[in-house]
Amino acid sequence: MEFSLPVSLGVLLAVIVVGVAGLVGGDMMPLRTTLMMVAPSMAVFGLLAFGLGVKHGEFRTA
Repeated sequence: MEFSLPVSLGVLLAVIVVGVAGLVGGDMMPLRTTLMMVAPSMAVFGLLAFGLGVKHGEFRTA
């Protein structure tokens, strides 16, 4: 299975949206806290992990 950059980032965004929706739907914490603190941190961590994963994949193929 081959992933292009837009497909991979779309999957990452979908995972983040599902995670935030689960927290909001589960009423784990106030909505404001979820949207102002949790969602951005999930996005930053996801992008960092994505970037490291891409670089590691490039290293493994070289």
